[in-house]
Amino acid sequence: MSDESTVDTQVATHTARPPRSFYIFGSFALVWNIIGVIFYVTQVTMTEEAMAAMPEAERELMLAAPSWLIGVYALATNTGALGCLLLLLRKVWAVPLLIISLACIIGQMAYSLLATNAIEVLGVGVIFQSALIMLIGVILVWYSRKAADQGWIS
Repeated sequence: MSDESTVDTQVATHTARPPRSFYIFGSFALVWNIIGVIFYVTQVTMTEEAMAAMPEAERELMLAAPSWLIGVYALATNTGALGCLLLLLRKVWAVPLLIISLACIIGQMAYSLLATNAIEVLGVGVIFQSALIMLIGVILVWYSRKAADQGWIS
């Protein structure tokens, strides 16, 4: 009998209903990441006219970005959005996708801030913007792990 109750407890824990805040948090997180995808798509589909309208230093910074960095940007935004969608669908695959997204964010921001003249061109505000994006990535990983530990996602 104790074996059955252990199994019942594990099943109940595994399929625990998340609180309403889970869906609110997940929805905001998904919107945040969709905005990131939109920014990515806007950047890679920018017309020559739009590029020409940018200040020269910003245009040069953008054009100097290596293709692998653009790929990392794509991976960061798309795995983040998919991870948040899976979080809302209560799928545990959200956790590794959000970890991948965070790793890409850190790599992208580190390169942009340390290996380019982005701070000189864009101003010190880019440091705070990058820190905020990384912080949100850390929070998403933490929350997805918490959701898995609580049995809200499986």
